[in-house]
Order: sequence, then C-alpha cells, then structure tokens
Amino acid sequence: MSQINPDARLMTAVGFVRGGRVADIGTDHAYLPIYLVSEHYAESAVAADINQGPIERAALNIKSEGLCEKIFTVRTDGLHGIEEYEPNDIIIFGMGGELIAKIIAEAPWVKNGKIRLILQPMTHAHDLRGYLLTSGFDIIEEKLSSDGDRIYQTICAEYGGRAVTSDELGMPELMFGKKNIDEGSELFDKLLEKTANTYLVRKNGKKLSGGDTSQEDGLLEWIENYYASKVKEGDLI
Repeated sequence: MSQINPDARLMTAVGFVRGGRVADIGTDHAYLPIYLVSEHYAESAVAADINQGPIERAALNIKSEGLCEKIFTVRTDGLHGIEEYEPNDIIIFGMGGELIAKIIAEAPWVKNGKIRLILQPMTHAHDLRGYLLTSGFDIIEEKLSSDGDRIYQTICAEYGGRAVTSDELGMPELMFGKKNIDEGSELFDKLLEKTANTYLVRKNGKKLSGGDTSQEDGLLEWIENYYASKVKEGDLI
C-alpha cells in the first residue's frame, strides 16, 4: 500500500480510471500514478512532464515506492510521443482549459473510442468543453471537488465522432457541465454562488466603463432562474 495520499482534487480521477495503462500528463511529483498503480486501479502508468525538475522528483518518488517496473517517466511536451506507450486512460490535471484543449488537439491519435480523457481545468472550463464537444468528444461524466476554498471541475470524455456546432452549445452547460447541472449537488450550488459573485463584479466593472454586459447578464439570469426552479421544486427552503 502506498504512503502517498492524493488530495481531493486528484482523487476525482480515481473513479474514472478503468485499469490497464494510465498516462498522467503534467505529473509533477507523480503522486496520482503512484497511487493508482499501488492501489491496483491501474496496472501500469506513464508519468510525463515538460520540465526536468518534476521528472526527477517523480522518478525519486516512484523508486521509493518500488514501482520502477510499472511506472515510466517521460519528459515531453503534452502528449507528444505518449502514443508509443498505448495508454487507455489519459489524465491531464491542473492546467488551464485552453492549454488542455491545445494538448489534445496536437494529439489526433486520442480520437479513439477506446481512449478515455480525464481532465481537470483550473481555468476556462467552458473553453475546454467547447473544444471537446465541437471536436467529436462526448462528455460522459463529471465530478466536482473542493479544497475548502476553491471548487474544481473534473471532466471525463471519450471520442464518439459526433461533433456539435458552436450554435448548439449554451454558455451555462459549457461553464458548469450538463452532468453537474442535472445532479444539482450542494457543491454545485456553491460553484454557482461563487460564479455569480464573480460575474456581478465583472458586470459592475463593465457598466462603469460603458462596456457590454450582455454575457454577464445572461449568465446571472440563468443562475437566478436555476435557484428559482429549485425553490419551486422544494429543494431549497
């Protein structure tokens, strides 16, 4: 059993991993692949990072856990060269949504129904969802987590081949995820509250400078209607 215990954000990946070989892109200390392999969620793993420092730290941690024969370290930019290891699950956590989308776009080999993408954007989740859906990926599940202050969104996607157009995508679903909206958890309500506060500040700033607030108005109205519907259904008192 591993002595490494990933935090709640990293642990959201565990339920989506199907076994076989996992690739962890931007691995840093390799905490997640070590945990997945040592706890038998995955048979083997690739721990990849663009920088040498994280690769060296990862290698030391992998060695200390006695997993050198099951976890391989690779210094590479994004997913370049990772196809040689034939991972069935790919994890990309802790980057901006735009960067994650760029990494996926540069690896056309992931457009394979047998490969699962497990993604956690730190920012711009709407950009990442938009890229996935307009590129033929299906978002099959989502999960929220929190460290007490910040709320994180984890997205699980697989390639289905049906690309939707941008006209078919609504901003609330892009920002929050249809799965999260449908579930309507307590943590999701907190995410909406945080987003509403942020967008209200943005709206007021734009109004003072004479800017267009239509985007902020639309999202704030949707959040208000969402809460109103929950009250009507008796979910909130």
